[in-house]
Amino acid sequence: MLVSIIIPCYNSEATIEKVVTMVMEEFRQHDEYDCDFFLVNDYSRDDTFGAITRLAEKYPTVHGINLMRNFGQHNALMAALNYADGDYVLGMDDDMQTHPSQVFKLLDKMSEGYDLVYGQYAQKKNGFFKNLTSKFNEASSRILLGRPKEIVSSNFWVITRAVRDEVILYKNFNPYVDGLFYRTTSNIGNVMVEHHKREVGTSNYTLRKLMRLWLAYFNYTVLPLRISFFLGVIFSMIGLVSALVTIIRKLVTPDMTVGWASLMACLLIFSGVIMLILGILGEYIGKLILSINGTPQYIIRETVNLDMPAHRRHDGTAERETVRYHGLAENYINREQTHQQ
Repeated sequence: MLVSIIIPCYNSEATIEKVVTMVMEEFRQHDEYDCDFFLVNDYSRDDTFGAITRLAEKYPTVHGINLMRNFGQHNALMAALNYADGDYVLGMDDDMQTHPSQVFKLLDKMSEGYDLVYGQYAQKKNGFFKNLTSKFNEASSRILLGRPKEIVSSNFWVITRAVRDEVILYKNFNPYVDGLFYRTTSNIGNVMVEHHKREVGTSNYTLRKLMRLWLAYFNYTVLPLRISFFLGVIFSMIGLVSALVTIIRKLVTPDMTVGWASLMACLLIFSGVIMLILGILGEYIGKLILSINGTPQYIIRETVNLDMPAHRRHDGTAERETVRYHGLAENYINREQTHQQ
């Protein structure tokens, strides 16, 4: 059985070779499995792609992809998924936190018949801020993306080929692979794994990048729009009741002074809610515009050990245009045949 291992790489010149060689050692101990690697350089500032190229020259099962700019971790994962062709596809990090020694815990769990298995960390080795954002992510993904309550997600996972085939059909510019997994299958499992400390450097996720990743949730749910609707209904009812109470009190007590402070407080509250709702609508409209404009999911500069011309985008655009062309040609031929008859 072939396991395709995909690793998005960013500033990992010092660690990626160790990750690959250690994973290979694990697979040498299991004759029933073979593995290949798809390493995606997400426009690193160091010589990460040089390290990937050297690995590809040394091992024919290592394949490299070099992106033209920094698209983000999940876009890099989508680039790798479009090439991975194993029976299983396993995603892990480039910094040794998702440790190679834990790989077969996930694969053994997959043998129980799951479509997707996440590694669940008994104790995370991240800093306070990263752990805090992870907790927020867990709560919001359950609400917005429909993640099963009993499932804990992570960046250490393995999926079947069938799940991979469905996920790569998604061509939007702002993917979130976990959201794609949840809408593809509910047959999901967890297995306890060890979480190791980062060997080199610190996390590459800034607050801005984490916020951008979280906003990708909006691609997979309309729940914020529904919340906006209900907020509008609730605050409209509160405003109506407040108006009726004020009118009645004024009729009962004609000399009652209407408070300026309470009026300003109400205006600020309602204005804030309106701006929040407009912001949510703007986020959806902005994503629609970027999608209509054909914003690419990723752009490949060059590849190593892959049968694809360099400097070509591979986000499905060419395939869709080919299908469209053949469809138009077939309709034209049918119309001509009908006319001749």
